[in-house]
Amino acid sequence: MKTRASEPLSADPEPASGPWFQLSLFWRTFILLALLIFFSILAWLLLFKTQEVEPRILRHAHQIATVVNLTQTALNNSDAMARVSLIKMLAEEEDVRIQRRRETDQIEAFTDSGIESRLVREIVKRLGEGTVVAAKINGEEGLWIGFAIETERYWLQMDPSRLKPLGGSAWLIWLSVTTALSLAGAATMAGLINRPLKRLSLAASQMRDGRFDGAALDEGAATSEIREVNIGFNRMAERLAKIEAERALMLAGISHDLRTPLARLRLETELSVSDPQTRELMVTDIEQLDDIIDMFLDYARPEPTALGPVLLSGVISRCITPWRNSPSMRITVDVGEDLQVQAEPVELGRVLSNLLENARRYGQSSSDGITRVEIVARLHEGWVLLRVRDQGPGVPDESLKNLTQPFFRGDAARTSATGSGLGLAIVERSVQRMGGTFSVFNNSAGGLMALMKLRQSDED
Repeated sequence: MKTRASEPLSADPEPASGPWFQLSLFWRTFILLALLIFFSILAWLLLFKTQEVEPRILRHAHQIATVVNLTQTALNNSDAMARVSLIKMLAEEEDVRIQRRRETDQIEAFTDSGIESRLVREIVKRLGEGTVVAAKINGEEGLWIGFAIETERYWLQMDPSRLKPLGGSAWLIWLSVTTALSLAGAATMAGLINRPLKRLSLAASQMRDGRFDGAALDEGAATSEIREVNIGFNRMAERLAKIEAERALMLAGISHDLRTPLARLRLETELSVSDPQTRELMVTDIEQLDDIIDMFLDYARPEPTALGPVLLSGVISRCITPWRNSPSMRITVDVGEDLQVQAEPVELGRVLSNLLENARRYGQSSSDGITRVEIVARLHEGWVLLRVRDQGPGVPDESLKNLTQPFFRGDAARTSATGSGLGLAIVERSVQRMGGTFSVFNNSAGGLMALMKLRQSDED
């Protein structure tokens, strides 16, 4: 084995992913419900303004103008003594104060915004142009309205709350509370819709990975539609679990039934055939049949893979041991000594052994017949990119997409040895069981390159 540096690996062996931002079903449902609530509140506000606010403004303006007119008429038609008594009675019983208006009075008008401004305009409209309506006189707050009695000018002071016919900001507080409760209800509804689908998605992913026992859904759901879906899914999972169990039992039986006569045939061959060359060829054929049975069992193995931190250099070292001193195969490794991946050690070893065996069979150099293999690993954004490359003839581009298909064999240049056509299919399935991706392509410098993408271990 030789160790040398190698160029950086390609970080984009796969097609580009879809849009970077996709809303989940929960957020789509929540946003639609929130928009529905928003437009409903907007319509309610418009209706409230036209059917409630405007009539109240007009009614309050009419009441205030009536009080001013009646007060002005009463004072205008009373003598001096009666006028004093009337002013005192208005202050005590009607909360209406009358005081003389002076040139030195400091007048502060209402702000030109909101309901107050609208109500002030209506008061002026009813009492006539030139009517003064103020918020403060000489720093004292109130609803101040100026009027005249003959040549005397007066201020009529009323409670400023008359300018707030809608109860101040209380309605805004209630509107905010109602909106918050409506949005909380929308989130709850979206969650109730989304939760069964998330459970179904999780159960489907578990069943896809072969964990049929953990894929059971609640058959007592309150919603009849969800209950029927859960019951149907559970029955399907039970049926698939039964099929997988039967398949595993059948494969075990086939393996036992085939290997027993093969073992007897090998023993009889070694004892009965006198020609050493013929005996060696027959034994090789029997061993090949045994290897093919192993490949079939590896490909059809249904058990899920238990992942954990695996030291990559240690697995590679064990896998290349059979070829360390082989004159027909040279392997160079460029892998960090402490690099760890999330994998299953036996499964990862089987993957690397299959790739090395594939390179040994089909990756010989056309110049000297020696198989040269490069094994390189690099880190990229939490993933480990592991490359295994030979320097053989490669394969035609039209055959690349089929190399990982079961029972597919490439052209004659890469099929000088017989096999089951399952080697790369087993590799791809094993890498997927470990949560990674696998791809093969021709290298620009020659040879076939296999690229695996495995998750880096957190304990690295």
